[in-house]
Amino acid sequence: MLRMHRFAVAGFAFAFLAQAGCHSAPSPGDNTPVLSLTSASFTGDSIPAKFSCHGSDTSPALQWSAPPAATQSFALIVDDLDTPENFVHWVLYDLPAAARELPEAVTTQPQRADGSRQGVNDFGNTGYGGPCPPGSRAHRYRFRLYALDAKLGLPAGATRNQVAEAMQSHILAHGQIVARFQP
Repeated sequence: MLRMHRFAVAGFAFAFLAQAGCHSAPSPGDNTPVLSLTSASFTGDSIPAKFSCHGSDTSPALQWSAPPAATQSFALIVDDLDTPENFVHWVLYDLPAAARELPEAVTTQPQRADGSRQGVNDFGNTGYGGPCPPGSRAHRYRFRLYALDAKLGLPAGATRNQVAEAMQSHILAHGQIVARFQP
């Protein structure tokens, strides 16, 4: 009996620690409406070198469809699906509800003129940090846009985990693009 109790406690502790260290944005439920998210900057599903560390490392243009009427803001999280813990390349939040696009080459300023804020990526910088995978193998990059029923109100420089936690129970719709980059 004591052995079973130890396994149960160990299992609970492992599950708790795994949850606490989780480095991913929330996954919307199956009933969450989908936004159409596109990028004229990509060639098919490939990210041109211009948007990587091998080029000018500028952010690509993104466009999306109209969100649900109750939308108060958007959040964007970009990560590399082919790295441990999904390396974060961009965190942007409190985008105005009226926005339907981001231009190419968004500045890396923490506070943007439209009131939106940028978080810290896993390079340790604010704003967009393009694909820069080691070696020559292609990596998949996921651009996820969330329509939210509130502004998050986090200060500039928040991490993906802070944004993901603040978004819990506020997601009205989501959209994503998965594109590849190969050095």
